[in-house]
Amino acid sequence: MKTSIAIEQLSVSYHNEKALDMITLSLPKEKLVGIIGPNGAGKSTFIKALMGMIPKQSGSISILDESINKVRKKIAYVPQRNHIDMDFPVLVEDVVLMGRYPHISWWGRPKKKDRQLALHCLEKVGMIDFRKRQIGELSGGQQQRVFIARALAQEAQLFFLDEPFAGIDITSEQIIFQLLKELKNEGKTIFVVHHDLSKVTDYFDQLIMLNKTLIAYGKTEDVFLLENLERAYEGKAAFVSNGSFGSMVVSN
Repeated sequence: MKTSIAIEQLSVSYHNEKALDMITLSLPKEKLVGIIGPNGAGKSTFIKALMGMIPKQSGSISILDESINKVRKKIAYVPQRNHIDMDFPVLVEDVVLMGRYPHISWWGRPKKKDRQLALHCLEKVGMIDFRKRQIGELSGGQQQRVFIARALAQEAQLFFLDEPFAGIDITSEQIIFQLLKELKNEGKTIFVVHHDLSKVTDYFDQLIMLNKTLIAYGKTEDVFLLENLERAYEGKAAFVSNGSFGSMVVSN
């Protein structure tokens, strides 16, 4: 199997408290991978550690057989929307153009081809008509589509998305999910922190299930099992009596 990320005994601590404990994984290329677990399980910490955004306490991480510093241009990141200042006065098209900055020298300026690509990415997410709007004027779903367009403009190989479907309308969710599938079919690798368990089996090829340590990893149908869910959510998983995981309610 082609490997996108190799992780050996990764641990991360905040204020002397373990956020992630001894995680070892070999993750594939060209897959759509969901990262699930209860609140406080370390899901966001996990992807930030992989990208080198926060220091690790111990362990090693190899991305595309290189260190993170050598492949940073090949990685696109879409953070949670509530971590972004939506009051900052910037136009939608300029937000997407930021995705081109890793390909522009520090003394250079965006070229015509960069602007054309940014507009093309806005078209792909159905937001071209909003290009002259301030980002803060958009709805939550529209904002998320703009940040997806920024990631597309980077032309990365690996994509990390932190709860991209949280608090958005169903139209935006469907557009974003379709784009993620297209990216996978183009040979990209996508990792998605996700909280809605009812969509897991529809959305992801593989799952990483965390609760500060690795609970399970593998094909979705092999991981999304009651025994794993009860371990991850510490027995707080309840099921509607139709027998479907899609009807799961989790109490955190």
